[in-house]
Amino acid sequence: MSDRLERMRRNPAGDWTIGDVEAVCREHGVLCEPARGGGSHYKVAHALMAEKLTVPYKRPIKAVYIRKLVAFIDAVRSRQ
Repeated sequence: MSDRLERMRRNPAGDWTIGDVEAVCREHGVLCEPARGGGSHYKVAHALMAEKLTVPYKRPIKAVYIRKLVAFIDAVRSRQ
């Protein structure tokens, strides 16, 4: 398990950036891309998951989104 994911799990209210979100997604094979129409949210998705997660670009990213991201990655890992 990645160190960054564990730090997010322990401290979701930390000063996380969208770069951190992209990095942890990349480490776990999860797609993270900006909205296509110039929107302010990134879309997080994986082929094994029916639902998608949206994460706002605004910094710092709120703890609720980090908790959802950690749960999303945990769900992906449990299905692999």
